[in-house]
Amino acid sequence: MDTLVLPKVTLGVQQATSAGGTSSALQIVLILTVLTLAPAIIIMMTSFTRIVVVLSFVRSALATQQMPPNQVLIGLALFLSFFVMSPVVNDINQQAYQPFVQGKITQRQALDRASVPIRRFMLRQTRDKDLALFTDMAGLEAPIDPDKLSLSLVIPAFTISELKTAFQIGFVIFIPFLVIDMVVASTLMSMGMLMLPPMMISLPFKIVLFVLADGWYLVVKSLVTSFH
Repeated sequence: MDTLVLPKVTLGVQQATSAGGTSSALQIVLILTVLTLAPAIIIMMTSFTRIVVVLSFVRSALATQQMPPNQVLIGLALFLSFFVMSPVVNDINQQAYQPFVQGKITQRQALDRASVPIRRFMLRQTRDKDLALFTDMAGLEAPIDPDKLSLSLVIPAFTISELKTAFQIGFVIFIPFLVIDMVVASTLMSMGMLMLPPMMISLPFKIVLFVLADGWYLVVKSLVTSFH
């Protein structure tokens, strides 16, 4: 009877014999770092926040409970964010990543170049009032060149601006559905049907209105065009 041989797994650090080996190791460390920070980067530095908040408002206005499911909303928000951010990603790839891979610039220069497109995107969506809030709290004197602002100032200003914009869009989305709820509630009250929940009657009407108006098309179109 043959004995079972278990494999031996080792993990260690060895001296690099060439510059290519060192470069590959640094690239692996950089990739692992980016993957670790990816959720925070996607949520705080891209269009994801506005999109997912507005989609959640749509579901709440329809009052369909968990329809669409959270997985569908998050997936749609991710792919819409990839679509909106594709020009920024292309700029980062051309100006920072490709020169770094080809050895034309250092890692520090690559990070500085990569921050320029994402900073400009965030500043286009950030209100001056929100940016001035964090600039004043940081003790910086105006006027300041936007390209010289650190990301530690731009990111929180961008986030609260995105939340305000998302809530404004959500309020507009809520209005027609609120009107339907009010009409159905007043109609049931005038008919003396006080024991019948208005939500049970208004839900089909809201779904029909949303479908006939091609609601998902209008919502997605409004979200994407709001970033241009």
